[in-house]
Amino acid sequence: MKRRSSITALAVAGLALAGCSSKSSSNGSDVAATHLAGAPDWCGTKKVTLAQLDGFGGNSWRLVTTASGEDEVRKCPSVTSYQYANGNGDTQKSISDIQAFTAKGVDAMVVFADAGQAMLPAIRSAYKAGLVVVPYRVEVGGAAGTDYTQFVGASFVNDCVSWGKWIKTILPGGGNLLFLSGPKGNSQGNDELKGMKTVLDGSYKFINEAPFDVTNWDPALTQTVLTAEIAKNPKIDVIVSDFGPSLVGALPVFQNSGRSIPALATSDGNALGCFWKENHAANPDFKLFTVATGNDNVRLAVDWAVAKATGGKPPSSTTFQAPSFEDSVTGTPHPVECEASLPGDIYLSAQLAKDVQAKVINNK
Repeated sequence: MKRRSSITALAVAGLALAGCSSKSSSNGSDVAATHLAGAPDWCGTKKVTLAQLDGFGGNSWRLVTTASGEDEVRKCPSVTSYQYANGNGDTQKSISDIQAFTAKGVDAMVVFADAGQAMLPAIRSAYKAGLVVVPYRVEVGGAAGTDYTQFVGASFVNDCVSWGKWIKTILPGGGNLLFLSGPKGNSQGNDELKGMKTVLDGSYKFINEAPFDVTNWDPALTQTVLTAEIAKNPKIDVIVSDFGPSLVGALPVFQNSGRSIPALATSDGNALGCFWKENHAANPDFKLFTVATGNDNVRLAVDWAVAKATGGKPPSSTTFQAPSFEDSVTGTPHPVECEASLPGDIYLSAQLAKDVQAKVINNK
């Protein structure tokens, strides 16, 4: 649901890949599961075409995520064509994209349905037309097997359980927490708060307006919000944010106010890692813990869609759990990472090679 921006209207990339035929299907339900030799077990033998659809596309997070989806598709030679559409932040265009691909007769769709339940009728129509349809990350309502093939979620609760456990290690006696998330009412922020509250007791006080300070994941608004919070609160022990890179431009506000940057529990980004390396020595309270930003959520969705369409073996999980990535205190599983020679808006936690990410970002 995050990182909104808009550039590309429709990008189409064909994959000239070979595959073996198998039994025909409707929604992938009657394809005999037959693994294609040399490919992942989710790659069956039936030749199919696949479309990846975005509600918002074009900023760095979405560009890397889109490229990650295409990279995952390339692992299965049974997918003979890959196509992509960007809704450009327009719900009606996103609906039209689904309708267009349905009319074109693609076999499978992976859908990042930013507009949520407004997309369900179009998704259901594609599924009823016989397509394998896998919405992911943003809940659209409905039910698997009735309205779409499978929903692939993200465990935002798990992210904040990880953040909460880390906060307890650095502040065992409690403290003041500032929680920043995206648009007002977004389910991701609400789920993350639930996760933290399963770990943190009342000695950890959330000083932001409930349930979180609204930033829209926008760096400029984040700076405005953080400036106001610093003025109101002389003591901020930890900032929790579900999009770490958006904080980079705002964190110097602490230094400008004569205060150390506090500890930060968030998601990773190259810009944030490099900022920490440049500034932690002058800010004694600036500890950093990150979870993977989640670009690879799309890979699990692709695996499901391809498995159902080609007759491969579906993954065992329907939920992507972002692993812990950096910890400046323990160095486990990684110390804070920075690739200063590469763009700040790449994500070193992603499976996609960092040089490939840089090319994707630079060519946007």
